Amino acid sequence: MLAAIDPNDGSCVRRVQSLDEAALDDRLQQAQQVYERWRQTSFSQRADLLRAVAAQMRDNVADLGYLMTEEMGKPVAEARAEVEKSAWCAEHYAEHAESYLAREYIESDASRSYVDYLPLGVILGILPWNAPFWLAFRFCAPALMAGNACAMKHDPHVPGCAEAIEQCFLEAGAPAGLLTNLPLENDRVADAIRHPRVRAVSFTGSSNAGARVAAAAAAEIKPAVLELGGSDPNIVLADADLDKAADVLVLSRIINAGQSCIAAKRIIVEAPVYDALLDRLVERFSALPVGDPRDPEIRVGPLARPDLREHLHDQIRSTIENGARCLLGGELPDGPGYFYPVTLLADVTPDMVAACEETFGPVAVVMKAENTEHALELANNSEYGLGAAIWTESKRGEALAPRIEAGQVAVNGIVKTDPRLPSGGIKRSGYGRELGPHGIREFVNAQQIWVA
Repeated sequence: MLAAIDPNDGSCVRRVQSLDEAALDDRLQQAQQVYERWRQTSFSQRADLLRAVAAQMRDNVADLGYLMTEEMGKPVAEARAEVEKSAWCAEHYAEHAESYLAREYIESDASRSYVDYLPLGVILGILPWNAPFWLAFRFCAPALMAGNACAMKHDPHVPGCAEAIEQCFLEAGAPAGLLTNLPLENDRVADAIRHPRVRAVSFTGSSNAGARVAAAAAAEIKPAVLELGGSDPNIVLADADLDKAADVLVLSRIINAGQSCIAAKRIIVEAPVYDALLDRLVERFSALPVGDPRDPEIRVGPLARPDLREHLHDQIRSTIENGARCLLGGELPDGPGYFYPVTLLADVTPDMVAACEETFGPVAVVMKAENTEHALELANNSEYGLGAAIWTESKRGEALAPRIEAGQVAVNGIVKTDPRLPSGGIKRSGYGRELGPHGIREFVNAQQIWVA
């Protein structure tokens, strides 16, 4: 049985029966049967369905967003924005999938040789709780437009979101099984990966869980894309626009109460502007309202689970005990719910826990760099390599960006995911890419055709 707990007050809002082995097999067999028909459809037919799904979501944005608010604590404004962004993803691939997967002619000794990008079959998406709609559509929109069927094993803490996503497809006219929901406990993931109808795996989550998923997929010789954790560096050099940098850094750090892989986790500031930026961060972070995510004025809601809050607090206490200055927050609040205060840690060094590990919550870590070279050294001193940002003169930022070890780098802006652009990590942040033209080619057969 899967249970959704409202992190605002700890009450149970939903229970969903998990699938037994026979039911799991039935759903994946149905997905395979639907795939055999779906792969024969045209790009135009697939696009019509994706656009209908997007329209269904836009028509029900408030109700769909509320599911996220009650199941994982996302503030209502952010939740509705996530539904809209998910609809945009569906519309983007409806518009561009055919050109992304166009036949590619390559000269050879043949009279004609080319590559076609063909579907693989049933793709399994293993998804986390922190962006239930966006991460589902980031996975399924390109896979479906490529002609695959999708099986979605969502996080057990957001069963209502998972059911609603499947329902959006059914109400838009999708055949049952094209996007099928697999309500499973996490310890049943390997059963789904090993199922003979599953041909490939997309996983978003922690690095430790990703390692287990990768091992299971590799044992079955099934391709996988992994988007894992991050400890994203944001470098602020002495010539940066400090006011703009502070505004964006605060926004990046507190989206979804800081529970984002690509949030600004380590703010690395060049010495001449270190104190000036700290002053700006204190001012902006201290003004953020924390509370019930149903209130449209609230910017920071609760963390999703009590164990996440306890782990985050342990990281903060360890970092302070080892010499960091706590300028804001850092104390567990009394009262119901899984709230954690907006916290600002200064003078953090690379050996401290908050600099070494991913912090999943509204906690900003500020580190001082002696100069540009030292800032780059600190940025790359991490086992992660998901996203990064650099604040400096634009051309200088572009020149320095290739020296940062990350899958994507923003120059004078926020690190974000965009349906038009590829996203993914290196090192322990994973491999493969999602979104853009690169993402849709992850789950296809690049079939070479040689004609005498």
